[in-house]
Amino acid sequence: MRTIAVSRVAVLVLAAVALPAVVAACGTSNGTPDGTNNSAAERSTAIRTPTTEAQENIMQIRITIGDERFTATLDDSAAADDLLAQLPVTIDMVDHGGVEKTGPLPSPLSLAGQPEGADPDVGDLGYYAPGRDLVLYYGDQSYFDGIVVLGRLDGDAAKRIAQLDGNVTARVEAG
Repeated sequence: MRTIAVSRVAVLVLAAVALPAVVAACGTSNGTPDGTNNSAAERSTAIRTPTTEAQENIMQIRITIGDERFTATLDDSAAADDLLAQLPVTIDMVDHGGVEKTGPLPSPLSLAGQPEGADPDVGDLGYYAPGRDLVLYYGDQSYFDGIVVLGRLDGDAAKRIAQLDGNVTARVEAG
């Protein structure tokens, strides 16, 4: 019994001695490893501010048609990765039905993780697998098997592409 009593006392003494050191190290001073103090607002802003790594994960491409320049933001997919690997590329594009401009890519894109088809929105950047075509959707297209949405045209690009009559040549580059 005496040993147990001494052990309890020893634990209480150690706790009483160690607790102030732990509180000082972890206390409310908001200290950082470099010795600076950050306010709660600064820490909150640091958490919300996108990191360089997050910004690097945004995949953008540039599309040039004549004097017009557009950008598009790609989704995170195997197909988008394959598209990026083929860039830069120049594509002769045909206008289809006043809703899309399409042109063949040098190589097919991966369909891994993609549904059998899609109903693209105006302003989508797509891939039509059966023709191996990159597609700029500037009008309303309905669902078709083989369509893969790769991302979105930025800003008013769809409206500006709609104003380009007929067939075009597009230069597509990594952004």
